[in-house]
Amino acid sequence: MSNRNILITGGAGFIGSHVVRLFVSKYPTYSIVNLDKLTYAGNLENLRDVEKKSNYHFEKGDILDVEFMAGVFKRHNIDGVIHLAAESHVDRSLHNPTEFAETNIIGTLNLLRVAQAAWTGNLEGKVFYHVSTDEVYGSAEGNSFFTETTSIDPRSPYSASKAGSDHFVSAFHNSFKLPTRISRCSNNYGPFHFPEKLIPLMINNILTNKPLPVYGKGENIRDWLFVEDHAKAIDTIFHKGKNGEVYNIGGNNEWRNIDLVNFLCHTMDKKLGREDGTSAKLITYVTDRLGHDLRYAIDASKLISETGWRPEVTFEVGLEKTVDWYLANQDWLKNVTSGDYLKYYSKMYQA
Repeated sequence: MSNRNILITGGAGFIGSHVVRLFVSKYPTYSIVNLDKLTYAGNLENLRDVEKKSNYHFEKGDILDVEFMAGVFKRHNIDGVIHLAAESHVDRSLHNPTEFAETNIIGTLNLLRVAQAAWTGNLEGKVFYHVSTDEVYGSAEGNSFFTETTSIDPRSPYSASKAGSDHFVSAFHNSFKLPTRISRCSNNYGPFHFPEKLIPLMINNILTNKPLPVYGKGENIRDWLFVEDHAKAIDTIFHKGKNGEVYNIGGNNEWRNIDLVNFLCHTMDKKLGREDGTSAKLITYVTDRLGHDLRYAIDASKLISETGWRPEVTFEVGLEKTVDWYLANQDWLKNVTSGDYLKYYSKMYQA
């Protein structure tokens, strides 16, 4: 299909904005509709470079509003969905699990129902692509890796809400033949990341000489993927993936949290002209998070073998790009961290 009308939910967020930018730029004959509620983590400043493109359209709205979403489908004749809109931070899910269940499960169910109604009798070429997380698998034991057949075992309200939405997507494929695809990705990092997650939080705190909160002993392990590589994987799955399938996306790039933070401190000291070791003195160990999974590790061999996608950016190169972006965009960082949100987080991360 040379002309498509694709709805990208959560397109003003971190990953979503990179996906929107890629699709708007790469597919000029596509009409790309960005639907976002613009909560604290959604920011149209992330898309200033594409907002005037003729094939880009923005709709402010909530995926909990079925009538509004049905109108979006009708106005734009949507034939493809890339669903990224979600509450996504584990810490916040521990404080307000209901909000996560409503947005991530009910919101996804609403979107499925709207797509089903809009596409009834004409499923040819349609795609409903749900972007999920490796956290639905729980914690990887020993030296094992998550595959697409690994049992679902969520350990936090956030991952439980994403697992629930995954199940609804699969159910709509099995029950109603809706053409769905699911991907589960490892931790992302890169430009435009709101500073509630590990890497941008540490960058912001180093810049402002605030404590660098590390949970427990910092021994938790995560697989890291540069966000632009994730966006390319989403592009690949949308165009080359098979309906009814799940695809893991990973960077084959595991780091212990404390090692990552120390490497980031070293990188920041070099970039800021500080004596090496200056930023590391800000590291503060805080009480471990409830239900904190020890290790996430993705096996992305299915995606690689079936589509040819591979991560292109090494962690060292990607982290340097990320640091350079935040240093060059400190006004963006100050704007998104102004207000009550950081007060909430500074209190949460107290030892």
